[in-house]
Amino acid sequence: MITWVLYDIKNNSARSYVSKACKHAGLYRVQYSCFLGTLNANEKDSLELQINKVINEETDKVYLFRMNKEQLKECSMLGQAFDEKLVTDEVKALFF
Repeated sequence: MITWVLYDIKNNSARSYVSKACKHAGLYRVQYSCFLGTLNANEKDSLELQINKVINEETDKVYLFRMNKEQLKECSMLGQAFDEKLVTDEVKALFF
């Protein structure tokens, strides 16, 4: 399922860790603190656990949104949107 990860993390090392964890999970960077890609339920749970270990729940904000391809098509993306081909299962398989 398509997963969005958006975050606002104060600590530089925690923010860097989350960025690397998102990339390692196979997500594509859409904006500086926004990643998108296809994760199954186990991959999403694993990423959530990794992120939860490093964030400060008092100051940081992290959102993980899941949607299917039909819901993604209903989203409005203005300006320089991302390349939707980068979040399909077929492209992801090329990197593994």
